[in-house]
Amino acid sequence: MKAMLSPKKLQNFRNLLDGTLGELQSEATKTVSGMTSYEETFADPTDRATLESDRNFTLRIRDRERKLIAKIKEALERIENGTYGICEVCGEEISEARLKARPVTTLCIDCKTTQEVDEKVRGM
Repeated sequence: MKAMLSPKKLQNFRNLLDGTLGELQSEATKTVSGMTSYEETFADPTDRATLESDRNFTLRIRDRERKLIAKIKEALERIENGTYGICEVCGEEISEARLKARPVTTLCIDCKTTQEVDEKVRGM
């Protein structure tokens, strides 16, 4: 099934995804350069622990962003191959409102709701 979004709307989603991708990649580059250039020694172990804690927090955020980057690239591929906006479970069109809220989604709201209920039942 082909997506029912107009070419203009698809272009808007492409622009949104490209912009988000650029921002995330820029932040990742800043984090890497910031962590590799930081050569300060601390006399106080508490200061050192605070720095390590902050770094760990930053790395967790960047790991989540890395996963989002992969999802954005997949969404851009779906735009290119004409399957963007189509639920991968039921094959129905994903609402434009859902795509605006979560542009990388691959599931319509009904299938996502079913998935979440199933996960809750299985205790995941």
